[in-house]
Amino acid sequence: MRIALGSDHAGFEMKRDLTDFIQSLGYETVDVGAHEFQPADDYPDFAAAVGEAVRGGQAERGVLICGSGVGASVAANKVRGVRAGLCHDCYSAHQGVEHDEMNVLVMGARIIGPELARDIVKQFLHADFSGAERHLRRLEKVRELENKF
Repeated sequence: MRIALGSDHAGFEMKRDLTDFIQSLGYETVDVGAHEFQPADDYPDFAAAVGEAVRGGQAERGVLICGSGVGASVAANKVRGVRAGLCHDCYSAHQGVEHDEMNVLVMGARIIGPELARDIVKQFLHADFSGAERHLRRLEKVRELENKF
């Protein structure tokens, strides 16, 4: 599986650490930026890049990091087909995939530390969508909302 990673300046160091960690788990990574620390960069640019990588098939899933994770999550969910979830715990990271077919994990580097971030990423990457009827029904309703608005 190929994983797109993106971050603004606030998540820059965490993204570098997680890139190495994800590769150590045997996954391919695609770094969509930031490629250098720029204190004035903007999280929507990287949310769009991760979202487009997932939507366009360059990656099956994405990991997105900013300061709190909130702004990046809001922005990533504007990309059609992206189901981004802000997770600061392991349960939400795997449950979001299993029940909601979450394809982009968002975290706040100013909220959690590197060890917890690695655990969360591992849960996200090792989870599979259940395909249960109730989850498929709910996802169809999400798609209808996306198409309606």
